[in-house]
Amino acid sequence: MAIPARPLEAGLYLVATPIGNLGDITLRALETLAGADVLACEDTRVTRVLLDRFGIVNRPFPYHEHNAAEAGTKLLAALEEGKSVALVSDAGTPLVSDPGYRLGQLAIEGGHRVVPVPGASAPLAALVGSGLPSDAFLFAGFLPVKDKGKRDRLAELSRVPATLIFFESPHRIGATLATAADVLGPGRRAAVCRELTKTFEEFQRGTLEELASHYGGRAVKGEIVLLVAPPEIDDVPGAVEVEVLLRELSANMPASQAAAEGARLTGLSKKDLYQRLLALKDEEGGEGQ
Repeated sequence: MAIPARPLEAGLYLVATPIGNLGDITLRALETLAGADVLACEDTRVTRVLLDRFGIVNRPFPYHEHNAAEAGTKLLAALEEGKSVALVSDAGTPLVSDPGYRLGQLAIEGGHRVVPVPGASAPLAALVGSGLPSDAFLFAGFLPVKDKGKRDRLAELSRVPATLIFFESPHRIGATLATAADVLGPGRRAAVCRELTKTFEEFQRGTLEELASHYGGRAVKGEIVLLVAPPEIDDVPGAVEVEVLLRELSANMPASQAAAEGARLTGLSKKDLYQRLLALKDEEGGEGQ
């Protein structure tokens, strides 16, 4: 059945596309993709599959992180000419962990209309299927690849009172879960969501320790979203409890090592614990004078 696409007003249209199942496209998204004067996409081959599935003949224009400066200039020029520009990523909602963020900024700075066309989103799909608290959540993108950077980032987020959402590579998920269990605590609830909306969609739920054991050394394929539950209120140590712990640790190891171990045990910031430990030593020194 042929459906004519209505002309679009000038502006930048940020169009969400399916993250796997093509049936998740919205009617408004199809109408926008067909009616836009310019259709920009991350990978023309991926977008062509979607367009062909629904009989849309609009020709996609490549816009990605490697050509963003040059292609972005052309897209902004089209907006200046009063044209409608639709932007899609390979899957999901544009600008979420995506180079389209900069284009959206420039369009707003140029006084152009920016129109979100909502639809599929991997972080939200994972959240609602995870069984973890959804009243507050933080999408944190990809964790650093190197172990130290990953540990530091997890420590920064450890006390955030919200469900944490990450993208992760299937090749690193086992190591990331083991690191998360070490930094955030082995009993913290989590969920690994793989291949969302696709044929082999999978949800694995449990503690970080259980999930680390499940994925450790296992070959995994597909796109993954990792979610970690917020800390339990009872898990947050009080100031006196922290001081006692720091005194015990520093009696047997250097201050830096004591702060690192304290961060592992409590989920608090290593930097903050180190500063607190130095302050305690200064206080003890003053008392001895």
